Amino acid sequence: MGDDLNLDEFKRLLNERLVSIEQGRAALRQGGAPVELDQAKVGRLSRMDALQQQAMAQATARRNEQEIQRIHTALARLRSGDYGYCVTCDEDISPGRLLADPATLVCIDCARATEKR
Repeated sequence: MGDDLNLDEFKRLLNERLVSIEQGRAALRQGGAPVELDQAKVGRLSRMDALQQQAMAQATARRNEQEIQRIHTALARLRSGDYGYCVTCDEDISPGRLLADPATLVCIDCARATEKR
């Protein structure tokens, strides 16, 4: 990877994102709580709304888990010296792309090729 890449800065960005996700988990846990099914306590539309909110919270939790895994992978690549290289073609990932998504594993060309499939 070129000398113009400040690996400490990317490590900081990745760790900040990890902390941010972890802080948001508490709110998601509340949104993913079981929905009260007692019709006397909660009306049908309220239950439907609660079920929808629960499903959205669960989907967000799954996306966050995937993002956490991507961040851990990027941090491991930083430690091993592989950070900033495309896992597909082994070329440099542009610093701009890494700034946009520090956890990215592929260069823009390989990402575009994957999208076309």
